[in-house]
Amino acid sequence: MSERKSILLRLDPAVHNALAKWAADELRSTNAQIEYLLRQGLTQAGRLPRDLGGLPRRGRPPKGADSPSATDTDQEGQAGGA
Repeated sequence: MSERKSILLRLDPAVHNALAKWAADELRSTNAQIEYLLRQGLTQAGRLPRDLGGLPRRGRPPKGADSPSATDTDQEGQAGGA
């Protein structure tokens, strides 16, 4: 995967607040919400590159993943803790 680009984006505070609330409602960061909306707009306009990779997966791996910590936690019955 290639390195991700960083940009400076100036937004009206009311727009930023609305985006931040929407992102929180969907359990995303504001940055991830902006990228999601940009990809959605590019798709609708028929301008999304075909060779584009998917959105990076964030957060915890799904239950049952081959992670030693996930297996240890499941066996101890403490899943969903801290």
